[in-house]
Amino acid sequence: MAEPWFLAAKAVALPPAWLWFRWRFEHLERIPARGPALIACNHASYLDPIANAYAVVKAGRRPRFLAKDDLFEIPIVGRALAGAGQIPVSRGSGDRTPLATAERALAAGEVVLVYPEGTVTTRPDGLPMAGKTGTVRLALTLDIPITPMASWGSAAVWQKSGPGSLKPGRPVWVSVGEPIAPGERSRRAP
Repeated sequence: MAEPWFLAAKAVALPPAWLWFRWRFEHLERIPARGPALIACNHASYLDPIANAYAVVKAGRRPRFLAKDDLFEIPIVGRALAGAGQIPVSRGSGDRTPLATAERALAAGEVVLVYPEGTVTTRPDGLPMAGKTGTVRLALTLDIPITPMASWGSAAVWQKSGPGSLKPGRPVWVSVGEPIAPGERSRRAP
């Protein structure tokens, strides 16, 4: 993994975001300081990856995202994503390569962020749609908890319908929930 690409992406993306929005972060201590972390995020806006990455970086970790493969074909952006070790996903193809790559990253003690829906929500109320099974499969395969992360305020910025309000000072709130161990319940069942 080429660390210089991650450092360059961090230097280019985070300062403008930090200046443009009014950020509020809660419970970043719930992101493990070391070892594997599987973080499941809501996806209300195209701003969410920046908000989620910012939270993980503030917690002292390096984020890796599962991201749609179309992004990797955008000049410069795609090169930066690949160089920073992000994981391309060919949505709807049934290809298990992204999950295998995420498994290796988690087994190596990295932080992997996923959007269980696989896309920005299309619900008018901004709430999450039905999720796919990949997040839970990763957690069960590696016997690690899922750490939920939610962001609010980003939905008005940029949806599938196009850019929304880019008014400076818009509040964006990111909160990390208590880790959920999906395997615990099945181990306790009679």
